[in-house]
Amino acid sequence: MRKILLILSVISLLISSCSSSKNLSSHKKEKFSKADKIVANAVVFKGTKYKFGGTTKKGMDCSGIVFVAYKKENIQLPRVSRDMAKKGNKISLKQAKKGDLLFFRTNKSSKRINHVGLITSIKNKQIKFIHSTSSKGVIISSLSQKYWKNAFVKATRIL
Repeated sequence: MRKILLILSVISLLISSCSSSKNLSSHKKEKFSKADKIVANAVVFKGTKYKFGGTTKKGMDCSGIVFVAYKKENIQLPRVSRDMAKKGNKISLKQAKKGDLLFFRTNKSSKRINHVGLITSIKNKQIKFIHSTSSKGVIISSLSQKYWKNAFVKATRIL
């Protein structure tokens, strides 16, 4: 009889601990913001080679990574960076946060926006963003780097 009670106690403990761990894991899922999910969708492509017009692990361009990351969260953006720049609300860099977009003009002979990045983090006023470059593919860079600081045009918030 004692063995049966012991076995029932152990089974009861296991069942209750399993159900409480399920509640904890579902609670953790609720903590992630839309911006967290969008950034996570983009970071999956880190290391992917550059491909003009690309939107897959086989190759990705700068606007492709932003387009895919937002689309996975059911937010439709234009496919080209200069058109993306027309969406959302313009914000100052002081207002910028994770999930916002940064737009650049990397071609000095043109006045059009031709590059976009997605802010992944801001720590100690240093803005990091994920994007795809023709030389390195999908990487995370800092806006404080001279090249990106000089090419920066504006930031927008879609969310």
